[in-house]
Amino acid sequence: MCNGKLVPAHTVASLIEYSHRAVSAMAGLLSIASFVAFLRYGKSRRDLQLFSLLTLIFVIIQGIMGAFAVVFSQSSAVMALHFGFALIAFASSLMMALGIRQEVRHGGLERLNKYPRVSKNFRNLVWFSTIYTYLVVYTGAFVSHTDSAGGCSGFPLCNGQIVPELSGGVAVAFAHRVAAASLVVVIAILGHYAYRKHPDNKELRALGVLSVVLILLQVLIGFGMMLTISRPEVYMFVALAHMLDIAVLFGILTYMSFLVYKLHRPADRF
Repeated sequence: MCNGKLVPAHTVASLIEYSHRAVSAMAGLLSIASFVAFLRYGKSRRDLQLFSLLTLIFVIIQGIMGAFAVVFSQSSAVMALHFGFALIAFASSLMMALGIRQEVRHGGLERLNKYPRVSKNFRNLVWFSTIYTYLVVYTGAFVSHTDSAGGCSGFPLCNGQIVPELSGGVAVAFAHRVAAASLVVVIAILGHYAYRKHPDNKELRALGVLSVVLILLQVLIGFGMMLTISRPEVYMFVALAHMLDIAVLFGILTYMSFLVYKLHRPADRF
């Protein structure tokens, strides 16, 4: 129920919350249907069955955490995990969708046999970038759930200082800025090696370039958040764009992680 009613009063807040619940419920039903479908018709693709299972698991976890957040008060650290788990569900569903699309268009993973193998160092770089992106996202979610978005005013300085007084919301916001700045460097390095070291793999090169574009766009959107923080009606949409961009980036990195895992193995093991 929402405020004790199946269909709540038509206030903006209740309509936003109610629409979120409706979309989340639909996501749950679709994840169940996808999992059942892959169990029945996708037996030749164990990887896609795994992605459908992960999607289902993390959508369920999201629902449970959302229910607990409404009924019981949760710490900011726990609530920040809500968005992190949503990223895993999104990335898993993206992998599932891309995998079945490639199955239809290219006949499965055999298409990867035409690509040269990737080095262990590059594989580890992709995996590190993916994990680090997830951690940076968590720091951003923690900023949101502790209402620390205004802890650092100005850009690129924080409250007019390179290193501000690290206390309360200022410390939380500054830690996220440092983590985000280092992520830009990590993604730039990843994009460089993906493009320069893999001339025969157009897919990997394109993903590397796209990752760099997305992280630069994330910086611009973050700057936009600083400019609009005093205008809640605009800031809300800029913040949503911030979350959408990082979700797409994480999905791309997850897909790259899967590719390099496959391309690091001998070609005859597909």
